[in-house]
Amino acid sequence: MSTGTAATGGFGERLHGMRTAAGLSQEELAHAAGVSVRALSDLERGRARGPQRRTVEALAAALKLDAAGARELERAASLGRPRSRTRSAAGSATESATGHTAGQTAGRAAGPGTRPASGSGTGPIAVPVVPHALALPRDLRDFTARGPALARLLALADELDPAHPPVAVICGQPGLGKTTFAVHAAHTLAPHFPDGQFAVDLRGMDPRPVLPRDAVARLLRALGVADSAVPAGTDDRCGLLRSVLHDRRVLLLLDNAADEEQVRPLLPAHGPSLTLITSRHTLAGLEAVDRTELALLRREEAVELLTRIIGPERVQRESQAARDLADLCGHLPLAVRIAGQRLASRPGESIAKLVTQLAAHERRLDTLRAGSLQVRTAFDLSYRQLSPAARTVFRRASLAAGPDFSPETVALLADLPLRQAARCAQDLADAGLLQPHPTADRYRFHDLLALFAGEQVAEEDEPAQVTAARDRADRWTLRRATAAALLFDAEHHQDTTGSDPDPATAPADRERAHAWLEAERAQWLAALGRAQAAGRHREIVEAAEAMHWFSDRTLHWELWAQVFRRGVDSARALGSRRDEAVHLNYLAWAYNTCLYDHTSALNTAEAALDVAREIDDRLQIGWALNYAAEALHRLGRFEESITRLHEAADQLSRRSDAQSRLAELSTLNNLGRHLRQAGRADQALITHRRSEAICSAGVPGKSPDLIGLYLASSRQHIGNDLAALHRWDEAEAPLRFAVARFETARMPAWCEPARLDLGRVLRRLGRHQEAWETLTAAHEALARMNHPRQIEAAAELRELDELPEDADPVNPVRGR
Repeated sequence: MSTGTAATGGFGERLHGMRTAAGLSQEELAHAAGVSVRALSDLERGRARGPQRRTVEALAAALKLDAAGARELERAASLGRPRSRTRSAAGSATESATGHTAGQTAGRAAGPGTRPASGSGTGPIAVPVVPHALALPRDLRDFTARGPALARLLALADELDPAHPPVAVICGQPGLGKTTFAVHAAHTLAPHFPDGQFAVDLRGMDPRPVLPRDAVARLLRALGVADSAVPAGTDDRCGLLRSVLHDRRVLLLLDNAADEEQVRPLLPAHGPSLTLITSRHTLAGLEAVDRTELALLRREEAVELLTRIIGPERVQRESQAARDLADLCGHLPLAVRIAGQRLASRPGESIAKLVTQLAAHERRLDTLRAGSLQVRTAFDLSYRQLSPAARTVFRRASLAAGPDFSPETVALLADLPLRQAARCAQDLADAGLLQPHPTADRYRFHDLLALFAGEQVAEEDEPAQVTAARDRADRWTLRRATAAALLFDAEHHQDTTGSDPDPATAPADRERAHAWLEAERAQWLAALGRAQAAGRHREIVEAAEAMHWFSDRTLHWELWAQVFRRGVDSARALGSRRDEAVHLNYLAWAYNTCLYDHTSALNTAEAALDVAREIDDRLQIGWALNYAAEALHRLGRFEESITRLHEAADQLSRRSDAQSRLAELSTLNNLGRHLRQAGRADQALITHRRSEAICSAGVPGKSPDLIGLYLASSRQHIGNDLAALHRWDEAEAPLRFAVARFETARMPAWCEPARLDLGRVLRRLGRHQEAWETLTAAHEALARMNHPRQIEAAAELRELDELPEDADPVNPVRGR
């Protein structure tokens, strides 16, 4: 694998070859020679072609070159060094040689048939009006979208202040059409700039981008300055450019800029001009500029671009295929254009055929080519410009699971220190190769860039390296996930796995743990799968056991069934019947609560019951009966469910340990709920009062905070029992207690159903405005969680909304 991109000739190529022959990385050579890695990278890529003699000597010593090799390196360096400033062949001279400024020299060199341009304290400068080689490229008639961005540039032109000539930087990821947009904008703005529009390709993606002095010379010639009047020195050339532009209404398009240093000397200091700069980098170091970061097209815009390329008839015939094509192109303008050009060149080929070809992930980038246009080439240009560390981060990030990833994950995959990996991720975002999250410290790929990064992994990393990278990330991720989940067990120091949260990996508190587990769920879920495939079954059982404490906070996550199914399989692989019973019960809970698959829940609970009876584990017997009862109830077999719950309560009441007391509390609460829903609210109230009494007495060995949550659940049920008995005044207080307790514990999956119950009671009490506010808050939160009770909340709001305005003269319903 190459560690750098060598220049195509000269010093950079020689240095790269000598470093490679010596078996040194860029980092190793830079350290030995006492230069920065960035400087060394620039030398090898030809960005800096003539280093000073002492730098060459340091490099030769670090490379352990013999005398001949050192001379060869010095000779190559000397050819790239700027020559000393002397008189030009035409007789023009710099101020240091003749006492005249470059502007004065240019003025003398101008002959008849010239037009004046004011200078900078030097009098008017005459420059000939001649055709130039920097005319704008042609505008595309099928240009699509970008209306707001274009309007922004038009506003800059309309409000132009000659004292501060505006500069607009147009940036974004490869393939967004930055140059196409800039050219279109320049043609649109041309009437505002009658003195000319000039485009310079700065070749920022080339191994040797255009030097500022050369770009200035080209602009000066295009502006009419004779070759003989162009100064030799960069500073003098830039000064002359500023002087020539002083009073001209000119539009400059500086396309494909490499960095700030390349464009800064080209910017006008004064005058009625506008400068547009395109770059794959953000050029964050440029001061006082307007920034336009192009986004992906919207789906309808991508279809419109396709329509303009291949014609409306074909798109109308296959409208769904056209939308699918836009999606498979990731709404990236370059990809859509390539697909359109390909279809345009094959008028008999259907859009659906191309959609089928693009649907194959492994062939998508191969398919996205039309003549010389290739998506892969556009991506490769940016990739080859990166430092070795940034290239590693880019391609290894494609190994992360899920839609986005954190710097921690990519640091593990790339085997780099976190600080360096984070810096590389920021550089990749600046280069448009990663998309930063707007608020969190996370990044994501565009779909096509993810495919490209995966290709680079296959080309540049050995299979053993990929396996090691994933294993390194998986082990850390599972340790942290287990530690984070255990924070939700109030009694984690007594956890049956015998492990406490690891202070080296655990988040600082529950709030951070919840946020991390949610953000990284795709990553730790994938890590679970790979760890199980690798036979690390004890690790799986412990992780799933820890996760069950957290699962109560996220009842709406369907992935819990997958987590606990892995727990069951690993328990069986270990031959642990107790762990098998435990995780079968967790799985039955997940089927009931998360997937609403009550038949699978019943079958799984019955399997857990068989195992628990076989090993005579009364606690797991009680839980299995509980989950079976819940499934039976959801299947409409109400009396069977009540019988199972009575049996579970009996089993658990025979044990005196704390875990059995907690299981008994859950069983009593479920039994009472089933009794209430069977129309026996008076029996339900008695059952829930019994549960409340156990909580009030406390459970030895369990924290008041934990028992407080059980008490909140009991009181929520008591409030609903009282409501079922139409004792509305009594129902309000216990429901308010439940809402407050669950809210304090930050358990929305529990709090919002209780808030819904409270809203129903408030409505029956005739406090309609308060009921409306409470029900609205509950409905919005339940909808965000995709909770099934959101339907119930919506129905309550509709009924409340249908009440006449004078139904509650004291608290009318407002703000509906």
